[in-house]
Amino acid sequence: MMMMMINSTLVSYFTFGAYVDTGMFKYLWFMIIMCFYVVILCTNVLLIVVICMNRSLHEPMYLFLCSLFVNELYGSSGLFPFLLVQILSDIHTVSAPLCFLQIFCLYTYANVQFYNLAVMSYDRYLAICYPLQYSTRMAFNKVTMLIAVTWLIPLLNIVVTISLSASLQLCGNIIDRLFCDNYSVVKLGCSDTTVNNIYGLMHTFIVLFGLAIIIFYSYMRILRVCFSGSKQTRQKAISTCTPHLASLLNFSFGCFFEIIQGRFDMNGAPIMLRIFLSLYFLTCQPLFSPLMYGLNLTKIRIICKSLVFDSIL
Repeated sequence: MMMMMINSTLVSYFTFGAYVDTGMFKYLWFMIIMCFYVVILCTNVLLIVVICMNRSLHEPMYLFLCSLFVNELYGSSGLFPFLLVQILSDIHTVSAPLCFLQIFCLYTYANVQFYNLAVMSYDRYLAICYPLQYSTRMAFNKVTMLIAVTWLIPLLNIVVTISLSASLQLCGNIIDRLFCDNYSVVKLGCSDTTVNNIYGLMHTFIVLFGLAIIIFYSYMRILRVCFSGSKQTRQKAISTCTPHLASLLNFSFGCFFEIIQGRFDMNGAPIMLRIFLSLYFLTCQPLFSPLMYGLNLTKIRIICKSLVFDSIL
C-alpha cells in the first residue's frame, strides 16, 4: 500500500480506455466531429452577434439567451478540439494539468447551463405572471446581477471541486471515458474520498435541487396563468416558453445519461451506445439550443433571415 501511495504522486498523465482502433475510419469520424463543431460555432456566434448588434433585442430575455449561447461556445470548445486531437492520435493520453482544465471547462459549462435555464424560467414567470410590473422587476441592473451570479457561483463551486480532486493521491491513470471527468478521477483515488463524495452530494442536492424547484415553481405559475387567461396570453406563453422547456428537457436528459454512465458499469452495453450517451449533452445541446431559439422566437428568426438574404444578395 505504501508503494502504491508513493507511485500515486508520479501520475503526470491519464490514458483514455474508451477509444477503439477504427483504422482509416478515424478520418471519417474526424470530419463528422469537425462538421458538428463548425455548425455549433457558426450558429451560436450568429445568434450572439444578432442579439448584440440589434438594439431591439436588448431585452432581458435576449440577454439571458446571449449568456446561454456564450456558454454553449465555451462548453463545446472545452470538448471538440480535444476530441479531434484524440481521434487522430494513436496514443490516447493527456497530461494531468490539461485533464483538470478540461474537467473545469466541462463542469463549469454544465453548471452555468442549469443556472441560466433557471434564470430564464424566472424571467418568463415575471413576464407572463406580472406583465405590468415586468420592466421594474427585471431592470437592467437586476439582469446584470443575475447573469453575473449565473457565471460566478458555478466557477467558485468548480474551483472547490477541482481542488479536492487534484489533492487526491491516485493509484492509477486509466480513465474509461472519451474525455476527462471528475468522477472518473475520484474513482482512481487510493486515499480517502469521503470529502469529495460529501461535497458532490451537497452540491447536487442544494444547488441543482434548488434550481429545479425554481424552474418547477415558475412553470407551475405560468401554466396556471395560461389556463386561466385569454387565448392571446396562452399563445404568448407557448411561443416564448416552448424553446426554453425543450432546451431544459434536452439538457436534463443529457445530464441524466451522463450521470448513469458515470455511476454504473456500462461495459455490457454496445460501444456506440456508450459513446453516444457520453457525448450527448456536450454535442446535442449546443446544436439544439440555437436551432430552437432561432426558429421559434419571431424577432430572432426575422433578423437572421434578413441577414442571410442580405449576404446572398
